Amino acid sequence: MSEKPHTVAIGAFVVGALLIAITIVIFALGTGFGRQSEKVVMVFEGSVKGLNVGAPVALRGVQIGQVTTVELMLNADNLDLIMLVEAELSSKNIRRLGESTKDVTDGLIARGLRAQLKTQSLLTGLLYIQLDFHPDKPPVLVHIDSELTQIPTIPTDLEQIAREIEEIDIAQLAQEVQDTIHGLSTFVTSDAFQSLTGDLQTTLVAVTALSDELKGQLATTGPKLDDVLNGASQAMAGANRELPKLSELAQKNLAVLNEAIKAFENTMVNIDSLVSPGSATAYQLNKALRELTLASRAIQELASLLDRQPESLLRGKQEEIE
Repeated sequence: MSEKPHTVAIGAFVVGALLIAITIVIFALGTGFGRQSEKVVMVFEGSVKGLNVGAPVALRGVQIGQVTTVELMLNADNLDLIMLVEAELSSKNIRRLGESTKDVTDGLIARGLRAQLKTQSLLTGLLYIQLDFHPDKPPVLVHIDSELTQIPTIPTDLEQIAREIEEIDIAQLAQEVQDTIHGLSTFVTSDAFQSLTGDLQTTLVAVTALSDELKGQLATTGPKLDDVLNGASQAMAGANRELPKLSELAQKNLAVLNEAIKAFENTMVNIDSLVSPGSATAYQLNKALRELTLASRAIQELASLLDRQPESLLRGKQEEIE
């Protein structure tokens, strides 16, 4: 009877331990770069003075690890020196999203993840390692005997400036400066430059004379110009006084013109009513025209008779003999 409770307790303990182990594994795989902690290696060509063990490793300002080893490596074949730095990255300050549980360090390096030395404080001169994305910087990996993942590095800002200065051809620059100084010296000692002082003096004298002449002309023309301006001002004042009168007169003339136009329109209407085909005036005119036509015919006949028989004025009209 006493063995059964112990068996249940042991079974419960085993199940709880398994659940805790599974939870720890899921948490480790679901955070950080793929594991709860990961060791990486970085190789720097320049000086790492100020970078100590325990120095922070930050990703865009968020600390995700610390330096564990700083070593100097000497290649006996070519006598090259490199600075090897190992660091341990932790998932403590990284919240991972998504369903993938694989290690993403290589993917981040492919996207441009690079390591660079940065200054913690100008007073102490201590350094730390800044991780950030520089896709424009091609990855430069150094062949070292290490199983750790190598994160490519890029030079510091000061090292980049020093490299650009080293690329400048100092000898050529000095030669160009010397040629420029020689050219200036030749120009200064030339006859044309020496005569430039006299030409400038002559020009200044001419400018002074022109200035005096202009002053004299302004002194003589100034009063006349004042008179012209005064006359123009008076003319403008007179125009301002007369404009209201002209405007009033123009308005009166326009009113008279409008009345004349109205009277002309009425006259045209009366004329139109007089000469219309059905008006009494038109009838009387047509009747008078017919009577004038008859009278004209009678006069023509009389003229024709007198032409044939002039004596008819004395004897009277006679019958024509056929």
